[in-house]
Amino acid sequence: MSKPISDYAIIGDTHSCALIAGDGSIDWLCWPRHDSPALFLKLLDDDKGGACSLAFDGLSARARRYLPDTNILETTFTTETGRARLIDLMPVTPPSPEPDEGPDGESESRLIRLLTCEHGRVTGAFRVRPTFDYARRPCTPLVEGGSVLFEAGDWRVRVNAEPCPTLDGDAAEVRFSLTEGQTAYLVLTHGEDQDDASIDDFDGARRRLETTAGYWRRWTARSTYRGPYRDAVMRSALCLKLLTYSPSGGIVAAATAGLPEAVPGNRNYDYRFTWMRDASFTVTAFVMLGYVREAAEFLRFLRERDGTYGRETRLMYGIADVMPPEEELSHLAGWNGVRPVVIGNVAAAQDQHDIYGELLRALCVFLEAVEYDPPEKVNDRLPEVLDNLTARAIRHRHDADHGIWELRTGPRQQLHTKAMIWVALKDAARIARNIAGVPEEKIAGWERIAAEIRAEYLERGWSPERQAYVGAYDSHHLDAAVLRAALFGALDPKEPRMRATLAAVERDLGVGDLIYRYRMDDGLEGDEGTFTACAFWRVGCLALDGRTDEAKAAFERLLARGNDVGLLAEEIDPATGAQRGNTPQGFSHMALINAALRLDDSIARFGAGEEAEASARSAAE
Repeated sequence: MSKPISDYAIIGDTHSCALIAGDGSIDWLCWPRHDSPALFLKLLDDDKGGACSLAFDGLSARARRYLPDTNILETTFTTETGRARLIDLMPVTPPSPEPDEGPDGESESRLIRLLTCEHGRVTGAFRVRPTFDYARRPCTPLVEGGSVLFEAGDWRVRVNAEPCPTLDGDAAEVRFSLTEGQTAYLVLTHGEDQDDASIDDFDGARRRLETTAGYWRRWTARSTYRGPYRDAVMRSALCLKLLTYSPSGGIVAAATAGLPEAVPGNRNYDYRFTWMRDASFTVTAFVMLGYVREAAEFLRFLRERDGTYGRETRLMYGIADVMPPEEELSHLAGWNGVRPVVIGNVAAAQDQHDIYGELLRALCVFLEAVEYDPPEKVNDRLPEVLDNLTARAIRHRHDADHGIWELRTGPRQQLHTKAMIWVALKDAARIARNIAGVPEEKIAGWERIAAEIRAEYLERGWSPERQAYVGAYDSHHLDAAVLRAALFGALDPKEPRMRATLAAVERDLGVGDLIYRYRMDDGLEGDEGTFTACAFWRVGCLALDGRTDEAKAAFERLLARGNDVGLLAEEIDPATGAQRGNTPQGFSHMALINAALRLDDSIARFGAGEEAEASARSAAE
């Protein structure tokens, strides 16, 4: 029986990350990058998947938290004879001085575990069993002095520990017996330690803890958010930072692959890539929290991955390499036996024309925040970027596409897509009026076409039968993505038809505060859970309509649905409250941040169409 998806906390170093269960077992780890083949994947197969587990003699209770303002996990274990505290971290060292662009921290590709007895006596063992390349590559463990080296072709992981590790079959075991004040430590290193960088004693591990805690606390202190939901907002921001691949600036959609959205079902995707769609909410979230550098880094990633200046911008990108093909790992049982386990993502080849609006909104929000004085890689040939993106948006304005939900039933005339093309043209015009090099007649042309598109989707997207805006022209199916169009100002949250649409979504797609994306055949098996981000979009629409008390109450109930350390997966099963899908999900946490900001009295007064201005003012404050 697999552990619940909500049982996992995340640690990382802005290069890769690990998922740690409540019992202290590291059940997911991809090294040296987020998208590398997993070497711990008990998360997806209890038997074949390796882990770095922890067992106590006579365990009776456990509790955990993050050390304040950090991504360092603390778990307290109580046994029949004592109490121990486990600290888990992946070291990050801030460079000095911090560069204008690029990583703001140096990774060591290490994971450190420090176990201290705080009362009485505790006994037990760590057990390290890697299964390289998604458990497809045989592994040979070797004892070398006081450490164990696991090798599988070019892959290597070294285990240093005190007490010294021993071999037990295909695993390294570290048995401990600690009295009050004593500490055992375990260090996992990807590759092999260089002599001048190895961790051979407790002092070396403790210094990494202090340096890493300082890195995270300095980062957290840069936040400008002073609203009432600081704990939830900053945990979400810290989560988004963990999902960053700092060498490129890209952000993966989630830390995992293959976790099911439907049980049973076949909705088991790989989210360790960067979606263009995440650009607008990512940049907006970072800018409005004062993290302008992180927003600039994400835009740097997009510019470097798309060397065509917008002529061939794609839906999604690998964080450092080309997108891999979608592949089924048929040898893995899947979480709770839900197959198939899929890596790669075939949706990369789909047509999704909303991405032009996503990128141009991100650019607009960022440029407003930096008062149109951006870094060189964002500013480079900006009029050409505007020209290329608007040309593509206009060229595809009448085309059907697969839409935000990446439907596998074929393209449709999606209202959300049309609304985002309107956003693209409106925001391009806003940018162009603040920079040199774009003729006024071209700007006026964009605005004229934007008005035509808006008139079209207001007419053709409205269903007299449903008394609501629907997901696609000539359709009767409701779609929660319409709420997102309102958040971008493409629909007016105060207008009677949009109010009727929100009521219809709440009635037909809602289960209390939770919201399904849609309720129609999408070509896939199984009934998925409610989509977490959609519930936060509803909160945003309520706030923009002035229903602030109602929005705050719903928001606070949604926060309570996070796990014990405040993390959210992609979906929630409304019947059980269980989290579903890949975790932690960046889109869920972006939506949480943006909803919290809309509930801030100093920001909520701005209309949806003025989101870029609100973002800039918030960052300036």
